[in-house]
Amino acid sequence: MLILLRRFFLICVIRPIAYLVIGFDVRGSASLPRYGPAIIAANHNSHVDTLLLLSLFPSHLLARIRPVAASDHFMTGGFAGWFYLHWVGILPVNRRSKGREDVLAGCREALVAGDILLIFPEGTRGEPEQMGALKTGIARLAEAFPDCPVVPVYLQGAGRVLPRGAVIPVPFVCSAVIGDPMRWNGGRAAFMTGLRDALDALKGDAPPLRWL
Repeated sequence: MLILLRRFFLICVIRPIAYLVIGFDVRGSASLPRYGPAIIAANHNSHVDTLLLLSLFPSHLLARIRPVAASDHFMTGGFAGWFYLHWVGILPVNRRSKGREDVLAGCREALVAGDILLIFPEGTRGEPEQMGALKTGIARLAEAFPDCPVVPVYLQGAGRVLPRGAVIPVPFVCSAVIGDPMRWNGGRAAFMTGLRDALDALKGDAPPLRWL
């Protein structure tokens, strides 16, 4: 029943918002994975980012799409936490973990199960149209799953539509520029450099920002 509700939410709520309200423009969709395990690595400026990434995939894949999200922000209890977990399908990660807790254990389990992870390597939302430093957790996952494709996606405009701290969206057109899949290249530093270079290149290919 929950997966039917998630599909309804995607088809009747997320996609109309993305394509009709925001005017979502997608380039390079042929590079998207059609099955898992796979990782989507995108820049992060807004909560809108997750909705845009979910709208990239057909509804029959929705059960396998897992947005990785901070548990301290989204799992605060009550209806909101239940909604994010069961309707949006987030995979909670404790980014404030201390000690020996394996914060990526859930991500590894999801990849073993054949899921497609949506990951924001910056770890938090940055300023509109600016990309912060990338955290190395995604390299550790790529190392553990060397055959798993990592697809870079640059999202443009979402930080203008709903920037951090904002409540009312602004009508900017959003774009997603999807790059060629990457795979583990044998070193974490080299992998992170390659991912950063790929995202920077996709940013250069993004269309100009414009009002809806």
